[in-house]
Amino acid sequence: MKKLILAISLVSSAGILANTAAADELALAKKSGCLACHAIDKKIVGPGWKAVSDRYKGKGAKADLIAKVKAGGKGSWTEVTRGVPMPPYSPRVSDANIEKLVDFILAL
Repeated sequence: MKKLILAISLVSSAGILANTAAADELALAKKSGCLACHAIDKKIVGPGWKAVSDRYKGKGAKADLIAKVKAGGKGSWTEVTRGVPMPPYSPRVSDANIEKLVDFILAL
């Protein structure tokens, strides 16, 4: 019985930590200006992050996505953005924070 209670407590704690991490990443995204053009589940100007995750997850694209966020660009989502480019976010957003945001997106 003690093991069951401990297991339930650990699972509950993991869920709370995951929700806290997601809230932290969303706060970082807001502070960094990402949410002006992106949402998690819908297009604003740029694609929703869930769509980005679906397109790139498991394809070893993390480094490419980090580079795209740092330098900006256009052409990858023209059907969504209608040619509106993504501005560069480096050096305004630190490399470490860009990596955190890309990890968050790919985890969706």
